[in-house]
Amino acid sequence: MTAVTAVTPEPQRSEACEERTQPEARGTRAPRKPLPDVPHPGCSVPGLFQAAADLLADLHRHSPHLLLSAADTAHLTPGVAAWLERDVTPAAVRRALTADLPPEGVRRPAALLAHRLTAQLPPPPPFRAPAGAPPVETKVRNCDGCDRGFRAPVPGPDRCRDCRTECEEAV
Repeated sequence: MTAVTAVTPEPQRSEACEERTQPEARGTRAPRKPLPDVPHPGCSVPGLFQAAADLLADLHRHSPHLLLSAADTAHLTPGVAAWLERDVTPAAVRRALTADLPPEGVRRPAALLAHRLTAQLPPPPPFRAPAGAPPVETKVRNCDGCDRGFRAPVPGPDRCRDCRTECEEAV
């Protein structure tokens, strides 16, 4: 009796496979595009940047696709701070950033968030007088020059605008 040995042929490697397995080709990748710029707040309010960073760090709890690195969070923080500076609540910022995400996930979440922070930036709030400034009290009084009624601040002029202009021209 003779023993039969089974010979298994080795799989043939294609050239494309060999090119991909070269050691120098394994570690190199095409460089990533830089993240888009984000808006910056007009002034620095204490705690604004910390609130923005906290909001970004918490996004992955609301949408697991939005897990950000520390570098991405540092890049996006001024953009969120600009939103918060414009009297947008943190909940509204969170909704704007997490709404309508693709179901299959996001390839570069930081780039998507940078785009949304820039493209959907709300307008600045209307001007409001500072909360600490007291309102100016005005009174209706009679002009000492022509006896016409005019409105002026309480510690203010005793003459109407026309009489004050005449006095300045005479001097």
